[in-house]
Amino acid sequence: MDPDLASQVEALHTDAFVWAVACCNGARAEAEDVLQTAYLKIADGRAQFGGRSSFKTWLFGVVRNTARERRRRATVRRLLLVQWKPEPAPVQTPGEAFASAERAATLRQLLEGLSDRQREVLDLVFYHDMTIEEASAVMGVSLGTARTHYDRGKKAMAAKLLALQSGGGGYEDAG
Repeated sequence: MDPDLASQVEALHTDAFVWAVACCNGARAEAEDVLQTAYLKIADGRAQFGGRSSFKTWLFGVVRNTARERRRRATVRRLLLVQWKPEPAPVQTPGEAFASAERAATLRQLLEGLSDRQREVLDLVFYHDMTIEEASAVMGVSLGTARTHYDRGKKAMAAKLLALQSGGGGYEDAG
């Protein structure tokens, strides 16, 4: 930065800070960030004094514009967060949480009774949100092979679940 420019900025620092606080609605920490950013703009040449006004007027304009840019970015960020914020998971009662954990454990136990490839493809598709094509690439098998194991695994799981629901236990049958 030009030494003359640096000395002018330094001479107006207190006034510029008070102005930055006013531009930031009294938020001192935000004003510090705004002033720092304004100084960086001046130092790296993004803001250049053209001499069309007093130096103080120009400096205050840089601070004001920097505060306005910061507010605009914060507003856009808030709007995007609201727009893309995921829905919170529903709160479960302890009984619901237990039942859900019990179902998950039962499904995991049923998966263990399948062949390795059937278990792998179902695990990748259902627990890791992959397509069958992606699962086939992970497993190093052809798409047709992955589809066959996926279909057989689903049928075996359905039969085991049906046997459990009908009270037959059925962990080993239908496999």
